[in-house]
Amino acid sequence: MRRVVVKFGGTSIGDGELVRRAAESVAREYKKGTQIAVVVSAMGHTTDFLFEAAESSTAGKITEAEMDDIIAMGERTSVRIFASALRSLGIKSEPIDVQSEEWPIITNSSFGRAEPDMDTTRRLIRKKILPLMDKGVVPVICGFVGKDANGNVTTLGRGGSDITAFLVGKCLGASEVIIVTDVEGVMSADPQKVSNPDLLEEITAEEMYDLARYGAQILHHRALEHKDPELDAKIIHFRHGNLNAKGTRIIGGGGRKVGATLHPKPLAMLTVVGEGMQVKPGILSEAVTPLSRAKINIFGVSIGPRSFSLYVAEDESQRALEVLHRVVKRNEVMKSVTSEGGIAMVVVESEKFIETPGVISKLSNVLAKENINIIEIYSSRASISFFVDWRDGKRAFKLLKEAMEEMGA
Repeated sequence: MRRVVVKFGGTSIGDGELVRRAAESVAREYKKGTQIAVVVSAMGHTTDFLFEAAESSTAGKITEAEMDDIIAMGERTSVRIFASALRSLGIKSEPIDVQSEEWPIITNSSFGRAEPDMDTTRRLIRKKILPLMDKGVVPVICGFVGKDANGNVTTLGRGGSDITAFLVGKCLGASEVIIVTDVEGVMSADPQKVSNPDLLEEITAEEMYDLARYGAQILHHRALEHKDPELDAKIIHFRHGNLNAKGTRIIGGGGRKVGATLHPKPLAMLTVVGEGMQVKPGILSEAVTPLSRAKINIFGVSIGPRSFSLYVAEDESQRALEVLHRVVKRNEVMKSVTSEGGIAMVVVESEKFIETPGVISKLSNVLAKENINIIEIYSSRASISFFVDWRDGKRAFKLLKEAMEEMGA
């Protein structure tokens, strides 16, 4: 039997009419013989309203535990309304509230950004939610909300309802997770920032993970940690009122990118110098394009006021140097190019980097204490690349990996 989890975001159930339309889309699929579990967010902007009311009424003197208990009320109301809408359509349905006996999502006590206890949650979903579905009941589950081992209400943080949907889908062994929201799917760019973007038919979970953690508001990246390769997923717009709308499919497995990796072969750094290069448009393209045509891969780029450096494989560095030298000779701004080999690249990744101040300093200090010189550092929101002498590469990798583990990253 086909089993799906459908998550309705706040805008898709923003009022009674929209809830009715959403419930009708579930009812149509249910009548085809599909087992369905529904996950709902708070209606409209309820969570923002509750948060602001709690914050202003207490002048900010409110604990995280108290705040979680208050803002969870949005989802706790939504499940009751949605389940009632389904029952009015002749569908057996039950709201699964955090205080229900059937509540399955158990977390730690990190209020505001709780992490699910996967073993306990999986066991309770299989024990409590799956039997309901086998009896023909549509469970309507609070998104965003959890409960710790002491019975306190917790929340999963930003994007929590997305997390709930994929978590429930994984634990149920569902065939598909459908995210119903206020966009048609994943676009080639943000339609609010560029004109005429294309709708993507599909995107890999890894691509979606990176897109989400670098700012796209379509789906929270933490949700994709719970996407197994065999679990299909798609994003559709609520306006269709049809769970079979095409939208964008998310294929493959997710999983957080965490830990340290050492590139297996040494790199070389090619550096071009010249006054005024930083303010001359197209200067980098003039250097990179010939390397691309020569099929030489670039592992990293850094730009300074009078120079830029390109990292390539050491065994390609002589050929790359010759290509770049031809560019330098015919360019009026570039003056000279040099190369240095024997460089190791260690990359550390964790989503916690996004919200943790001082990470680069902490990791750099680990290497400094062991007298390992850092040639260069690149950082993005969730990854940091360290370039060190090749002779120090394995030691740097070991130290950074241990530091990551100690940080709980």
